[in-house]
Amino acid sequence: MIAAAVFDLDGTLACLPVDWEALFEDLKCVMRVDSVRPLVDSVSRVDEKTRLKVFAVWDKAEVAIFESSTACGEGMQLYREFTGKPKALVTLQGKAVVKLILKKFGLSFDVVVTREDSLFRAEQLLMAAEKLKVPPKNLLFVGNADSDVAAAQKLGCHFQRVK
Repeated sequence: MIAAAVFDLDGTLACLPVDWEALFEDLKCVMRVDSVRPLVDSVSRVDEKTRLKVFAVWDKAEVAIFESSTACGEGMQLYREFTGKPKALVTLQGKAVVKLILKKFGLSFDVVVTREDSLFRAEQLLMAAEKLKVPPKNLLFVGNADSDVAAAQKLGCHFQRVK
């Protein structure tokens, strides 16, 4: 039985037109490395001081483009279907842009887990489940990426992919 839904943000509920190549170049300078791919792995290996600098640059890039963000129809429809049920958001976006996006699209969640809480999707899902007080087997995770599928499978969540 599905008792609550957990949603990814970028590519699921909203499309954020981040210039990833430009951001990667900026982050290479901050982290003093030749490559930041895969980004989550690279950021997870830096010290806390550097991570805060990375997040500040990443936040600036996201906030700069948030006005250009658009809603993702399929994800928004699933969000509406869960009106009245507990909902959580898990995202690799930062708190600054998440706040703006939620307001722009009129979205509300009982729990919000961002990159500042964890860089790893399975860990984010587990945090959301614990805060919602719903076992992972009773969660529907709505996402768009293969990494979302893998995280859901790892925790035993139901999964719905959106395009």
